[in-house]
Amino acid sequence: MRYEDWGVDVDAAIEKALSIPISIHCWQADDVRGLEPSQGGDGGGILATGSYPGRARTGEEMRADFEAVLGWVPGVHRLNLHAIYAEPSGPRERDDLRPEDFSRWMDWSKSQALKLDFNPTYFAHPQADSGTLSARDPETRAFWIRHGQACRRIAGAFASFQGELCVHNHWIPDGEKDSPADRWGPRERLVESLDKVLGEPISGCTDTVESKLFGLGSEDYVVGSFEFYSHYALTRGVGFCLDMGHFHPTETIADKISALLQFHPQLLIHASRPMRWDSDHVVVFNDDLKAVFREIARGDAWERVWIALDFFDASLFRPLAYAVGVRATRKAILAALLEPTSLLQGLESEGRRGEKLALMEEVATAPFGEAWERLLEKAERPGAEWIEESRAYERRVLEARG
Repeated sequence: MRYEDWGVDVDAAIEKALSIPISIHCWQADDVRGLEPSQGGDGGGILATGSYPGRARTGEEMRADFEAVLGWVPGVHRLNLHAIYAEPSGPRERDDLRPEDFSRWMDWSKSQALKLDFNPTYFAHPQADSGTLSARDPETRAFWIRHGQACRRIAGAFASFQGELCVHNHWIPDGEKDSPADRWGPRERLVESLDKVLGEPISGCTDTVESKLFGLGSEDYVVGSFEFYSHYALTRGVGFCLDMGHFHPTETIADKISALLQFHPQLLIHASRPMRWDSDHVVVFNDDLKAVFREIARGDAWERVWIALDFFDASLFRPLAYAVGVRATRKAILAALLEPTSLLQGLESEGRRGEKLALMEEVATAPFGEAWERLLEKAERPGAEWIEESRAYERRVLEARG
């Protein structure tokens, strides 16, 4: 293969690509609806569009879908849960959630050799209609502080159960649709609330905070902006999350990675695909995705970055959407590891920039497909025939779920 002519160990790259965990988000399975009784609250700008049949309606149906997907995707994976996917034995408010409410997920994850990550759900609830951790009303803030604290204890229980850290990501929808007169107060309150949420040391719970440029209903002002959370993470010693869809429509996060990792110890990357807005389209093997993982590989920053998915498309058969996104992300990881980085950087350091550019162009048309097929063979996962397997599973699901 041409990669080997450039000094790349293809087998080593395949081994590495298979070993890097991708945390698969649970909320594509059911269009971010959750398993709790309907709260009737504002969705916080989160919208899954489409009405394709076969949406998972229960935890059991979600887990069945995940098992099917895991048979189509290669490599090491984790499962990323949101708090609204609790399965308590009786009624339970979000500020009183407990580890035992996720016992079915924990038992199942062990049977599938999956580790768990977690997220508080600061949206889609009546108490979120006028803000959460930055809300003006102190009782509303207290409710969401208790929720965040409860979720951190759950993440700690996950970590203890699986013998490995649980990445626990905080995102809130707080903001204003149009021209707020006070941008200071909500941010002051958010600092105070987050400090209370994060105040208890919990072994194995690894917190991250996630910024956003805008959302539906918060087009003008988002309390948890990029600048806010970047500085909060640095001063509080927590991780910083970059979601690929949370920036200007033409802005990509690839260049931010080498800048932020000069200062932040670790980053959480949410692989998503914006289209005109933060629309969370299914991830595909495009230039933006390849650029993100290329930057991680060039800095050999794999141990400083967690990788998770964040998309939800209700216009497609949802397990198929999962497999497309997971496989695309694994492809981007492999492509990054196959780049002859040392050769390119050597040419650049010697001032041979024209040759570097020429080699980059040759790499762009290298036989990546052959390496991908080798990876699939090693992982004992299907090639394009997985699509027919997903069609067969879809027929069974649609017949069973109506």
